[in-house]
Amino acid sequence: MNILFYCPFKFDIESKKNKSLGGIESLNIDLSIAMVNKNFNIYLASICKKRIKKNGIINIPVSELKNKKNNFNFDIIISSNDPNVFNDYKEAKKVLWMHNTLNIEKSIRKKKLISILKNKIIAVFNSNYLKNNTSLLYNFDKKIVIPNFLTDHFHNLNIKFKRNPYFVWSVQRNKGLDYIIDIWIKKVNTKNSKIKLFIFGIQDSKLGIYNLKKLNKFNIFFMGSVDKTTLKKYYSKSMGMICLGYDETFCLNVIEGFSCGLPMISFGLSAVNEIVNNRNSFIMNDYKDFDKIIFHIFNLKYNKRNVMINYCINFSKKFYLKNIITNWYKVLDLKRTH
Repeated sequence: MNILFYCPFKFDIESKKNKSLGGIESLNIDLSIAMVNKNFNIYLASICKKRIKKNGIINIPVSELKNKKNNFNFDIIISSNDPNVFNDYKEAKKVLWMHNTLNIEKSIRKKKLISILKNKIIAVFNSNYLKNNTSLLYNFDKKIVIPNFLTDHFHNLNIKFKRNPYFVWSVQRNKGLDYIIDIWIKKVNTKNSKIKLFIFGIQDSKLGIYNLKKLNKFNIFFMGSVDKTTLKKYYSKSMGMICLGYDETFCLNVIEGFSCGLPMISFGLSAVNEIVNNRNSFIMNDYKDFDKIIFHIFNLKYNKRNVMINYCINFSKKFYLKNIITNWYKVLDLKRTH
């Protein structure tokens, strides 16, 4: 049986830069690796120059897939957000793995609407929020929700309970960050100069009116994009993560934070609402609650902090790949051999 994962990726599977790939690309790689067994030939489409076989996976150039001289026979195609690849493979079982909202206007602009309408497609959404916010005009054969999963980087970590007065922001969207920085400068840092805020993922061009060098004096540190190892290092030292929840279709950062024992500070909006509760998060009603929550977390007694850390870690385990992959095998009508 031949299964194609189509993202496509910016790097091949041998690249040292894989550690810095985005969430969708990393998830495709991890899921394809987890599905390798003697019954399947797993193909991973990427923008590479030649075929590479590693760990049972055949990394195949996108240019080769589009070359009509090559006759590929795929039994299943799993494509992330791009249905156009389905047009060339009529007999394959077609699965569209939806990570982002694809409204009608956007699909017309990106020339995807006809591909969706003319193919028999199983749509896999990573949250009910994304499923409910995707147009009903798409004639998907089936609609299924399978949440995103934790990669091996965040499995069974040796978490220490002693924490530094650190808080982290690692969501790539910057909506609401200007309010958080403003409150931090005027209220948090003014009352307690020991508490630090580390900002990951955001590009410096998206920090608005704030000068990066001037932020440091308020204990706000812009870290940029880093690898998973660095994230784990800071997560495991910190007291909480800020994820407001605007426009998130799943937010992998939240369960990564949970795996390190980090409670969320959030409005609980969008898909984040499906993975936060009053035992793993502090839900804000308004920005005016933010500094109060920061100081509440900072002042938690050791035992109470440990209870929350343990709950967050245990909650994250249901998102381990070994648990989520079972849902994928059901969707694909495949049997597990390992």
